[in-house]
Amino acid sequence: MRAEEAFDRYHRAVYRFVCRLTRRTDLAEDITQECFLAYVRAPSRFDDSKGAMRTHLYAIARNLALKHLRDHAGEEPLNGNSSYTAGDPRVAIEAAAAVEQAVAKLPMLEREALILFQYEGFTLAEIAAVVGAEVGTVKARLHRARERLRAALAPWRRVGECHERE
Repeated sequence: MRAEEAFDRYHRAVYRFVCRLTRRTDLAEDITQECFLAYVRAPSRFDDSKGAMRTHLYAIARNLALKHLRDHAGEEPLNGNSSYTAGDPRVAIEAAAAVEQAVAKLPMLEREALILFQYEGFTLAEIAAVVGAEVGTVKARLHRARERLRAALAPWRRVGECHERE
């Protein structure tokens, strides 16, 4: 696949993935650009016997995001903002913000597995290829992520149950 075709087909999805992973739109834009530049610089690194182009690009983006997060650990964004805010007081928006915050607090390996599975629609095998782990490891990470989310979002479940009875 030509670089232009890969960009046209996958750049939005790669950007969404990195944005969810890093919670910063500016960083997601930079990493997405670097991802496709890496592919343009070394297209021969893509081996279709190891997986689809989408998997290859997500793996590049993941590695770039992890490198950035590792290199800049502890730094806060200059504006202190994330692209995700919850300014609307309605319950549905507050619940969505609570889910987003709970996902953001997951350990990185669990968060990336959850994002790839739930938001990006990757199969367990595809996630394993992206992150360089066994399918069983990915399953365990997803399980732990879901358990942490279940615990973190338990108050919202109780709120929802109260609203259903009213």
